[in-house]
Amino acid sequence: MAHLLIVDDETAIRELIAEIANDEGYTTALAGDIRQARIQIERQQPDVIVLDMHLPDGNGMEFWQSLDLPGTQVVFMTGHSSVDSAIEALRCGAADYLLKPVSLRRLRTTLDQLKSSAPAPAAGSDDAFAKMIGTSRGMQLLCTYIQKVAPTQATVLLVGESGTGKELAAEAIHLISPRHDKPFMPINCGAISPNLIESELFGHEKGSFTGADRQHKGYFERARGGTVFLDEITEMSMELQVRLLRVLESGRFMRVGTHEEIEADVRIVAATNRNPDEAVANGVLREDLYHRLSVFPLELPPLRERDGDVVLLAEHFLALLNEEHNTRKRFAPEAIEAVQAYSWPGNIRELRNYVYRSYILNDELIKSDANFFGLGEYAPSRDSDVMVAVGASLADANRQLILATLKQCGGVKKTAAKMLGISLKTLYNRLEEYGAVDDDAQEPSSIR
Repeated sequence: MAHLLIVDDETAIRELIAEIANDEGYTTALAGDIRQARIQIERQQPDVIVLDMHLPDGNGMEFWQSLDLPGTQVVFMTGHSSVDSAIEALRCGAADYLLKPVSLRRLRTTLDQLKSSAPAPAAGSDDAFAKMIGTSRGMQLLCTYIQKVAPTQATVLLVGESGTGKELAAEAIHLISPRHDKPFMPINCGAISPNLIESELFGHEKGSFTGADRQHKGYFERARGGTVFLDEITEMSMELQVRLLRVLESGRFMRVGTHEEIEADVRIVAATNRNPDEAVANGVLREDLYHRLSVFPLELPPLRERDGDVVLLAEHFLALLNEEHNTRKRFAPEAIEAVQAYSWPGNIRELRNYVYRSYILNDELIKSDANFFGLGEYAPSRDSDVMVAVGASLADANRQLILATLKQCGGVKKTAAKMLGISLKTLYNRLEEYGAVDDDAQEPSSIR
């Protein structure tokens, strides 16, 4: 299916074109300015771009000329037509040049013609990496390995810290595989009751246990022909690990309460946030199952090791929120610096939550000291919680939080600043406002 990117600062125009494009069989992405357009292109290269020539943050034609998108075609739109701009658009290789208000009939004809000339995507690869945002070396290697293993039937074990995107990687493997048109079934082994997980995986017959008032098909049966993703495999009981190993070796399973075997026509992708060798040594993962699952192990890099990807992801999450709520919020330079400096122990999940909180707390400009994201790294005890009365001013709440954090950090200002997500200089300025700077304290030369 051809993919269309619509770049225009008017929401109504974007939505109208998207509706027409969907009718013509396109998938669509929307952007209100050049910055958002770059993020959408990073997510998925479009086959066609409908691009306004005058955008809030730059010239659309100059933006198009700065891109290197072989195979992508562009249609320019403008409400200020001139002969010179039309000639320049054609020189840029534009497939069409539309005047506002856009003729819907002409737009449909243009999109239909461009869709017919677009190259057909490789089987199973459409949108496979759309959700895996990143250009770092670690992410490039991961995507390369996924592309190599996906077409095979090899069992894959994904290893990585919590929040690194293991389910997204598993889904990408599924989308590129020959099984891409069949179900993808993600299962969190730690989120299902140990008493129910066998029934959830393999199903059960009516009357097989108390409460089983009907036949139930498990994930393995419902995912027939597709992929089963077993997340947090080390949380599975040893008894069930034995059963799973038997299924992997025989290719068959039985519903609870019956002896009739069913073919297990699924591909298994498993994941863990533990070191698998340590999990085996600690007796939480069977060694034979580990070797059966790790035919092709893949390690997902933590966010702190993905140079450049942190800002890209933060901008991506903010762009999604802006698009959803029709806003134009942006990060201040100091916020970008703070995001880059933080270690993100919770990885992508923590970053996404931080962007969401920042979006809620800020108006147009998101500043680094408007929200903190370092609390998880220091995990203060409950008796150090700050109680702020309802109706208290934001300035007073900030004062209580800063002073309490400094106390929690034993008076070490550098640690407190990192914990609060603000610069050391900002912390000194705030403490000076509160009259809480020691008389004999000297500012480091780096913040003078």
